[in-house]
Amino acid sequence: MQDVSGNPGRTRWGRFLALLVPIAAIAGAIVFGMSNGAMAASFAVSGQTFKVSASELRGEGFVQFGGVAEEVDGTKHPVAVTGIRKAELFDLCQSVKTPGVPVVLTLTAGGGGRPATAKDLLIEAEALEGDVVFENINIGQDASTLQGGPPGATGERKAFGQQADAVNIKNLRQVARSTHAGRFNLTGLKLKVNVGSAAKECF
Repeated sequence: MQDVSGNPGRTRWGRFLALLVPIAAIAGAIVFGMSNGAMAASFAVSGQTFKVSASELRGEGFVQFGGVAEEVDGTKHPVAVTGIRKAELFDLCQSVKTPGVPVVLTLTAGGGGRPATAKDLLIEAEALEGDVVFENINIGQDASTLQGGPPGATGERKAFGQQADAVNIKNLRQVARSTHAGRFNLTGLKLKVNVGSAAKECF
């Protein structure tokens, strides 16, 4: 769906879920990656997911492809790997819920008009939604040929991928398995352990 402004190379999708692309296509990409043993992260992930929200994400150098996050015991989780070369995150919130007890660890940063910034950001996500605008996007590109994202952020040969010069996501809501950044500047960082009735996640 082209943006109503009619600007070439500019695509807008409202309220999107999971992987920003048709489910059948990306599911095929993930299955292909799993069958070839493709691991998205360079470290073993925990058995927990965590939530991330932001009022806005502004990114340059966007790539996305299917991958697999693996736990230390070999348990595998299909994920959408998103790479962003440079990112600004406004009103960032991250929360992790402790299984079985009313305890939530929250981290907030990037408020007051002073965004958190990241370089060479890599995210392994299970679900994502928001209001999105891409600049100059390619959808269905061979994941092994992706360019412009963080160094090495490419998928398997012949697997589904997409890339864009820039991405803007408002009202970001994400469930993730891991995040890696070459550099992460968390302005106004606040970390808190919330217990009982105060144990609320970012969303």
